[in-house]
Amino acid sequence: MQKIIINIIETVYGFLWGDLFTIPLPGGSSIGISLLIVLLIPTGIYFTVRTGFMQIHMIPDMVRTLAERMNRESGGLSAFQALIVSTATRVGMGNLIGVAAAISAGGAGAVFWMWVMAIIGSATAFAEATLAQLYKEEDPLYGGYRGGPAYYMHRFVEEKQGKKRRMVIVAGLFAASGLICWAGISQVISNSVVSAFENAFDVPPLYTTVVFVLLAAVIVMRRNATVRVLDVMVPIMAVLYFAMTIFIMVKNIGQVPAVFTRIFEEAFGIRQVAAGGFGAVLMEGVKRGLFSNEAGSGSAPCAAAAAECDSPAKMGLVQALGVFIDTLVICSCTAMIMLLVPEDMTSGLVGMNLLQTAMEYHLGKFGVVFIAATLAMFSFSTFLGILFYARSNVAYLFGDKWIWQTLYKVFALVMLFVRGLATYTFVWDLGDVGIGLMTIFNVIILYPLSGRAIAELKEYRKRR
Repeated sequence: MQKIIINIIETVYGFLWGDLFTIPLPGGSSIGISLLIVLLIPTGIYFTVRTGFMQIHMIPDMVRTLAERMNRESGGLSAFQALIVSTATRVGMGNLIGVAAAISAGGAGAVFWMWVMAIIGSATAFAEATLAQLYKEEDPLYGGYRGGPAYYMHRFVEEKQGKKRRMVIVAGLFAASGLICWAGISQVISNSVVSAFENAFDVPPLYTTVVFVLLAAVIVMRRNATVRVLDVMVPIMAVLYFAMTIFIMVKNIGQVPAVFTRIFEEAFGIRQVAAGGFGAVLMEGVKRGLFSNEAGSGSAPCAAAAAECDSPAKMGLVQALGVFIDTLVICSCTAMIMLLVPEDMTSGLVGMNLLQTAMEYHLGKFGVVFIAATLAMFSFSTFLGILFYARSNVAYLFGDKWIWQTLYKVFALVMLFVRGLATYTFVWDLGDVGIGLMTIFNVIILYPLSGRAIAELKEYRKRR
């Protein structure tokens, strides 16, 4: 049975991320273009143009909106809290293990394509977050608001058909894909944290797994403890990681220009085309860029919908800023840590081993301990964040009953426990399958609804 499940996951993964078609390149090599690239890059460009390159010239507005104090009598989140929740999931596994995986498979050039995905993807993030605000609804279980792609998909179909529906197929498929994705991510989290603590402290996997699961259970099983914990954790872990990276860059300041040169050279295949590897550079950068910043996937809108905001466009601006924080800042930190290490020391290493070797080179044994602790915090915040996202999707699929919310939390905790004790390589594929399916369903509906997001942006500009 397990083999059948793995085969299904790998087949769907191949459909989403495998080569849909190939483009020949000079020298006899070629670049494979996947379905997700066909969807995401044009969508990002489309919204970049439709919004008038808002992600470039509206950065001051993004920061200003984040600092505004809202009247939250309804119990909704503030703009800052919504950013914290979405950042908790963005600034997680993708920023550490994901970047390590991208560089392992695609080289330094993959980092450049992660940056590109962040810049164009931020426009997509604006659109989906704005729509989430437009179509949010009150949450009778947790208080405040809830929403996301499943809800704006549902309302769009109802409006087109002119009648009320209990469930819309595309919205149900999105909601189910989200729950699959987050179950896969929870498995990656436990695999990686256990491995990191075993390498850093020689702690047996069982001990790490039990403590990790119990701590998570204490928080997620309480009604509204998740946001309060993330409010404290996320700023602290992001600032510490950024400060440590700056220290490492200053320590190796003479090598920094060479690292940027290497990133740009490999991004455009100066070294890779001859070896036929340019496709891997592009694919890994785009794939890990999506997995990290989530733009277009429909995850972050679940947090955006929960916020109290006097203009839907303001929440769109905040979530666009979140994409920049995730990729241009935190992912770049991980890349610099790894690329400032001599290539011969990291040759053949992948994932967490690559990252821990890099930190040991920079900071000795303390570096290994620091990155293990950082991974634990990033992973823990990611787990809390995805369960916050899951609230909306569980409610859409099963209705407003505590039993269904509790059962999904228990299921996620079980996945966290089981995968902490055994390593399965297909768990990354499961996460990629879930986020890939979410992206397909979300992008399909973003185009017909795009006019409403653009109208909100125009209204915001007039009011400003």
